Amino acid sequence: MEELGRLAELEREYEEVLTELSAPDVAQDRKRFLALSRRHKELEGIVRTARDLRSATGDLEAAREMLEDTTGDERELGREELASAEKHLANLEEQLREQLLPKDPNDGRNVIVSIRGAEGGEEANLFAKDLYQMYLRYAESRGWRVEVLEVQPSDLGGVNEATFLVKGDDAWQRLKHEAGPHRVQRVPATESQGRVHTSSAAVTVLPEADEVEVDLDMNDVKVDVYRSTGPGGQSVNTTDSAVRMTHLPTGVVVAMQDEKSQIQNRAKALTVLRARLLKLEQDRQSDELSRQRRDQVKGGGRADKIRTYNFKENRVTDHRIGLTLYKLDRVLQGELDEIVDALAADERTHQLLDRG
Repeated sequence: MEELGRLAELEREYEEVLTELSAPDVAQDRKRFLALSRRHKELEGIVRTARDLRSATGDLEAAREMLEDTTGDERELGREELASAEKHLANLEEQLREQLLPKDPNDGRNVIVSIRGAEGGEEANLFAKDLYQMYLRYAESRGWRVEVLEVQPSDLGGVNEATFLVKGDDAWQRLKHEAGPHRVQRVPATESQGRVHTSSAAVTVLPEADEVEVDLDMNDVKVDVYRSTGPGGQSVNTTDSAVRMTHLPTGVVVAMQDEKSQIQNRAKALTVLRARLLKLEQDRQSDELSRQRRDQVKGGGRADKIRTYNFKENRVTDHRIGLTLYKLDRVLQGELDEIVDALAADERTHQLLDRG
């Protein structure tokens, strides 16, 4: 394998990272400690597979030698052991190839997900609520922790927008492909003639930013407080607890009004603001100029879609990979792994093809 030439260097780096992490002064530098911890996590799996690969190579050589020295019935057993050793080695080589693919810089981060109704009026808001509940169920099935940042109810029981933080080691890897316009085809509850309508909701997925990663000068942030609107109880609606933050250099605006406490709304708004600024900086560094975020939401229109949910046929179709499942009811209950796994496999396949 060509990749084997990199392994000695990566193993040396792994040992150096371990040594540096154990140094007393590193823990005092939060930014450095965070970077080292993430690098340690990236390298740990590669080093473990590389060591398993060396062991498996030795096992294969031993199996070949044993086969040469056996006769009769023992020879057939030797052939089986050799075949098993060859298969195990091939699996480890494939695993290592995938581990050596370029890493997404956001792997391992928590995720901020926002869902809003797009085209289709109140039906779009009702669908946004369906998606919100779907992701909550999926998070529960994966053992992730969820912190709801804000939910803005709509007039007929849907949501205008819902924003929540998902905490889990693999949250970004498994949710990043959910970003984009989602289209629904069904008979709305408000439809008296039984006609199928097409509506859409927009999903945005952002990596959570650590405080030390974003150089946020509060002098650049305009903070407005105002009275919350909509459902939420008397204390929410009669005090200036809602918070709107505007980052003046970029024009990014975040508003939070879900909590009764202005302090809590400030903290949540800062979390989302840092995430959006981190995403802008990542896009700038990769010369994409916010292309990824524009691609995620686009216009939120019915024609722009990454996935379609057809209730009449109990069908869900992901248009990016041509995957169709006739189990929409189960998908909406949070059974997303089949779709997520297929999207991840497609991403790996393209990465491997790009590397030749």
